[in-house]
Amino acid sequence: MINDFFESDARVIVIKPNKSSTWRANLYALIAISIPSLGAGIGFALLGAWPILPFAGLELIALGAALYYVNWNLEYRQVVTVSERNVKIEKGYFIPKRSWLWEREDTAVNVINAKNQWEGPSLWLHNRESRTSLGEFLSKEEAEDLLKRLRAELPVRTYGSERNVTL
Repeated sequence: MINDFFESDARVIVIKPNKSSTWRANLYALIAISIPSLGAGIGFALLGAWPILPFAGLELIALGAALYYVNWNLEYRQVVTVSERNVKIEKGYFIPKRSWLWEREDTAVNVINAKNQWEGPSLWLHNRESRTSLGEFLSKEEAEDLLKRLRAELPVRTYGSERNVTL
């Protein structure tokens, strides 16, 4: 998912994975699954088959942990701020863990063609010293939309297959 807005004299592009469900909805699903599972486990425990109950609990703990892990990964953000003089790239979960600050005139977009028709292009921002990928989790349409938004702000200096990229 891509959002952009203007903040003072800069354009801010926020890139994040699609989130099909909220954490609250995941908790409701976990509760809905827990009731019959624990009910059956308690029923079997009352009939003397008590080893079923811990396994039912472990199954629900594993499901809850998996839901939490997926939800946490969907909180990943990439924020590109393009001002008159600088380009700032921030990546992280909830808060920026990595950031780059480059001069705008030295920054450009690198586009690597998709390997097949179902993938979108790979997008990178680079300057003379380093580069960083953008939107690797986006769908084909979203990657093309991001490329259009980046082209409005920055030049595309390299375009082609991965083996042809030289920086």
